Amino acid sequence: MTTAPTARRTTAVAALGLAAALVLAGCADPDEGGTTEVAATSGGTTKIDTSPDRKRVTTAEVDAIAARVPERIRKRGTLELVAAAGSAAPLTFYATDNRTVIGVEPDLAHLVADVLGLKPHITTVSWENIFVGLDSAKYDAAFSNITVTEERKEKYDFATYREDNLGFEAKKGSGLKVTGPADVAGLTVAVSSGTNQEKLLIEWSEENEKAGREPVDIAYYQNDSDTRLALQSGRIDLYLGPNPTVAHRAATTGTTEVVGTHSGAGAGLQGLIAATTKKDSGLVEPLADAIDHLIDNGTYAKVLERWGLSDEAVTTSRINPPGLPRTGK
Repeated sequence: MTTAPTARRTTAVAALGLAAALVLAGCADPDEGGTTEVAATSGGTTKIDTSPDRKRVTTAEVDAIAARVPERIRKRGTLELVAAAGSAAPLTFYATDNRTVIGVEPDLAHLVADVLGLKPHITTVSWENIFVGLDSAKYDAAFSNITVTEERKEKYDFATYREDNLGFEAKKGSGLKVTGPADVAGLTVAVSSGTNQEKLLIEWSEENEKAGREPVDIAYYQNDSDTRLALQSGRIDLYLGPNPTVAHRAATTGTTEVVGTHSGAGAGLQGLIAATTKKDSGLVEPLADAIDHLIDNGTYAKVLERWGLSDEAVTTSRINPPGLPRTGK
């Protein structure tokens, strides 16, 4: 066991600009149990293992951080975690056995549990039930690509662990390019309800109307396969979602492309993804300290690299930083 404590760092995230678009290439190879090649930081490619028996990156418990976990959780011995159900590679999705949950989110959640000396137990639920479960204390924390927003900070505490970038996905060869609200005026854009990307799209639509342009025709698709079919059939022009997911889909299907990226916190503020807990649960500090320890010992970088997300790395875990502003503020 490691006994040296990890100091709480308060430095700001190094870069506020948008991260470079995620570039992925290749497709599953059934002879290798399921793999996908993604761009590596070195400029080459990294092969993702999507088999159920893949070996996760692990690390040792840190006594000084584990001791700060609320007593009720330490006595239980498990860290009850929750993530959104469905297929959202490379964030959270199912391995080739269609049963085992894998992805960058569960990998980081397992590493944090290692530092805290707890056994991770991940439950997948619908997006809205993540927050219902946190509210009722059914789950200790969520690792599910959750963006820090000013509204959410009223009910939840956040320990950041990745930059949040959104991607506009279009049918390959569409000729579309999205750099701002004017580029989506009059277009049909699909988005998942209850997400920060929905909030941003609504704001862009309102901005278009104020400028005398057509509003955005917002369509709601909660199912990944339905979204793909809608894009290919022309029922929608664009889909707005997490950039890692849309870039992964574009590369592995070859039928779509990313035509624009945007910070998940809006213009002028880099969005941040965070481990999410019920407000004042006492868990956010040890979560942030655990993430800082993973950044320091290099295991954090290993996980992001294996999923092709090194461009979304942060330099420190921040507790409740400025998030996506409230509408009209």
